[in-house]
Amino acid sequence: MSIGISSWAIKRPLAPFMVFAGLLVMGIMAYYKLPVNNMPNVDIPIINVSVVIPGAAPSEIETQVTSRIEAAVAGVGDIKHLSSTITDGVSSTQIEFQLGTNTNLALSKIRDQIIAIRASFPRGAEEPLIQRVDADALPILTYTLNAPKRSLQEASWFVDDQVMRSLLAIKGIAKIQRQGGVERQILVQLDPARMQAYGVTASLINEQLRQIALNWPAGRVDSNTQETLIRTMGAPVDVESLANLYIPLGNGRVARLKDLGSVQDGSNQPRQLARLNQQPVTGFAIYRTKSASEISVERDVQKALRGLKVSNPDIDFVQIQSLVDFSKESYHSALWSFIEGALLAAAVVFLFLRSWRATFISAVVIPLSVIPTFFVMQLLGFSLNMVSLLALSLVSGILVDDAIVEIENIMRHMKTEASPYRASMLAADQIGLAVLATTLVIVAVFIPVSFMGGVVGQYFIQFGLTVAVATIFSLLVARFITPVMAAYLLKPLHHQSNTSGGWLIYYSKLLNSALHYRKTMLLIGGAVVFGSIAIGTQLPTDFMPAEDKSASSLQVELPPGSNLNKTDQVVSTITNMLLKRPEVKTAYAIVGAPDSDTNIEGEVRRALVNIQLIPRKERKLDVNAFEQSMLKALADIPNVRTSFLNENGSKAVTFSLTSDNPELLQKTASQIETEMRGLVQLSNVSSTAPLARTELVITPRQEQAAKLGVSTENIADTLRIATLGDLGANLARIKIGQREIPIRVMMDASTRNNTAAIGALLVATEDGHTVPLSSVADFSLNAGPTSIDRYDRQRQITLEANLNGTARLGDALSAIEALPAIKHLPEGVKRYDTGDAELLTEMFSSFSVAMVTGVLLVFAVLVLLFRTIVQPITIMAALPLSIGGALLALLISHATLSLPAVIGMLMLMGIVGKNGILLVDAIIEQRRQGLARLDAIMQASQQRAKPILMTTVAMIAGMMPVMLGIGAGTAFRVPMATTVIGGLITSTALSLIFVPVIYVFLDDFETWIKPKMQRLLGINKIE
Repeated sequence: MSIGISSWAIKRPLAPFMVFAGLLVMGIMAYYKLPVNNMPNVDIPIINVSVVIPGAAPSEIETQVTSRIEAAVAGVGDIKHLSSTITDGVSSTQIEFQLGTNTNLALSKIRDQIIAIRASFPRGAEEPLIQRVDADALPILTYTLNAPKRSLQEASWFVDDQVMRSLLAIKGIAKIQRQGGVERQILVQLDPARMQAYGVTASLINEQLRQIALNWPAGRVDSNTQETLIRTMGAPVDVESLANLYIPLGNGRVARLKDLGSVQDGSNQPRQLARLNQQPVTGFAIYRTKSASEISVERDVQKALRGLKVSNPDIDFVQIQSLVDFSKESYHSALWSFIEGALLAAAVVFLFLRSWRATFISAVVIPLSVIPTFFVMQLLGFSLNMVSLLALSLVSGILVDDAIVEIENIMRHMKTEASPYRASMLAADQIGLAVLATTLVIVAVFIPVSFMGGVVGQYFIQFGLTVAVATIFSLLVARFITPVMAAYLLKPLHHQSNTSGGWLIYYSKLLNSALHYRKTMLLIGGAVVFGSIAIGTQLPTDFMPAEDKSASSLQVELPPGSNLNKTDQVVSTITNMLLKRPEVKTAYAIVGAPDSDTNIEGEVRRALVNIQLIPRKERKLDVNAFEQSMLKALADIPNVRTSFLNENGSKAVTFSLTSDNPELLQKTASQIETEMRGLVQLSNVSSTAPLARTELVITPRQEQAAKLGVSTENIADTLRIATLGDLGANLARIKIGQREIPIRVMMDASTRNNTAAIGALLVATEDGHTVPLSSVADFSLNAGPTSIDRYDRQRQITLEANLNGTARLGDALSAIEALPAIKHLPEGVKRYDTGDAELLTEMFSSFSVAMVTGVLLVFAVLVLLFRTIVQPITIMAALPLSIGGALLALLISHATLSLPAVIGMLMLMGIVGKNGILLVDAIIEQRRQGLARLDAIMQASQQRAKPILMTTVAMIAGMMPVMLGIGAGTAFRVPMATTVIGGLITSTALSLIFVPVIYVFLDDFETWIKPKMQRLLGINKIE
């Protein structure tokens, strides 16, 4: 079929070259502006609402705060899920919206709803923190501050003040989270004996300080010519003046603050510790915004830290962990794979064509296609990440595909035409339909990708559209640039021998036999398809292949009630065990790890140890083997639960149960957990079921308390201030230098850490006197939950496990599905997948939809181009023939059917139809010229066998550096390249035989059905 654009370009070469020169300039500029990240940004709109109520138990917070927040926000539109976590003194609710939701508008609506119910929270609740979760789940950089001449308090303030101020000004940083350290406070620790003697309460002293120790505006005086402000200056100027401050005690009595207890310039009681190789440190983790470039953020951070170091020569910063290093290694590895693949593809062209001019013309399509693609990637908001770079690496061989077909056809015409110009004019447009069809088929496969939702869809989009855009540019180059360069650069052929005669004769004999025994060949083809299905059932499944990044995260959990010191002791023991291992470089422990989304302090009985290993080439064990061996060693530590977390901060296998019935939920979860422990695929099985811990419950004696005018709220305030101090926002403050230091009033340690002494605390009565707390309340020890999880306004328990040894996620999930407790869930209990299990299910669902839709679009494109239904079916017969090779390649290489393999399958669907298009187009052209059917098939097959083989070998060569797996990121790249190469080999070998055979069958069918359709429809001719 003739499409005259190539002839036009040959006659007017300046116009297309100027257009592509402009595209190259824009592409180069875009390349340097594209952000560089490890993976595509997975932008899920999430808003977090956190409320802190110091000292409150999870059960009370659930009823009085969390349930009210969930009810208030439930009416906001486009909410996908509500999930809440309640721990001591903290309620944290995450609101996940549907993809595409305007997060700023949603944030405004959520804020309005929380403001409306704020008054219903307990009086001790701090102001709700409402924020959009715009940061990555994990920090990209972690540093510790080395300041031997500074105290821990001074080092902590340096991080809070100067480090955070400098770093938060950098574009792309979402938040900085200090790890370890302390905060400076003026501690007023009241003496119980003196308080008894004066007959006053801790609440009274705290309130009087708030009213006295401050400076306050008091008005203004206007004279005839001057205006003077009035200020009351009651705030002390230092700790000594604060200690000597007179506190009114009522009834005309006063006492100096230091006469009521000790006044010290100190620090808060730490709820978190950070240690690097056992040494106490102050660390800080840096989180980027989801749209920022990791490499740019790291560069700017290092520049800012160097500036701080210059102005503060007594300090130094030590980098503990960096996800950016892996991103940079992966980026450079993928870039070299692309360059090597392009060179190999060009070498293949030279081996077949034996002409450096023809090789140059074919190879120039790669930069002319890839560089403009960067410009489109920038417009689409993509980044240079492992997925998009992998797309370019794999597509390098495909880009020369169209140019090879063009050049081979031109050179074939040059055997009869003396002039390359004349040969280019005749040949380029002759092959136009086939070249257009092969490109549009690839584009059609990836169009459905643009409409895929969910997390998996955000991976598919960047890969699919990058491939599609680059392929479109390669089509434009093949149509506008390649014929022009051939016409003006190629030299006439002189006595060129036919180097492909031998194998072409053998192929012709094989094809002739296949056409003669075509029914047998059809049976063989069916066997290949069914064999592919059988191979697929043997492949293990996974969401993402594990990558050895020389880093690991160990979660440590102690029994409820364990304090910070106990947790620190256990972590110290574990750290010693780690440092004795030859694989371990550093161990950075955070005892009392905070919530990464809210910065709110975590439970002191938990810890996280970030382990940095020596480079992979320097150790015998990979990360997985190291973790398995460590788990066996850690199992000997009593009453401690340890587990390694994946890159998302969770275990490999996670799923949740929800119910409105907490007792039934707990019973069901316990039964499932017991059954899961018997599965060989799993280790470290655990659940988030609330663990009971001892609580001191104080119950007011209603009659006695009412007579004295003592309310429950007064009792709670007295206890909170005596044991913890007032809320942070309510604390009195003293300005020392340029800092405002909070003044925390509480009872001394002998009282607040002694449950027996709590009863002697004084509580104010209605008439201004005080009585011991024990006279108006009863004390008892009960059990309460350490934490409560909720999901979509129901109680939730999550079951978790690590994979045992080399077990795969898909096998583990299948084993879990077969458990009796899972198969017979009681009514009222629901199960849903989370983490990688949820993503695995979503991946196969999305892939199925994308593949079916893509195949239908490919069929529609072929019908429009060939203007018939029968021949597109012939072309698409090559699709199922490729699956077996892809699956077999995965099986031989011991790979899993994971996200990269699935993306490779999708890519394969787009490129294997190329062979069928070239064959069928040539057969149709030969029959138009009057050849009989079998003669046309033989002639067309011999004519197109060489370009088919050339393009296939070029594509395989282009992908070989990726499949060989050299450099960082190979765990993701290798399965994809393996899938495509395996499918290409089998589809090419089989389609050269089976496509002609199927063509004959369908042509016979068309000949048989056409007269019947004519009679049925009453027409003379059917196109």
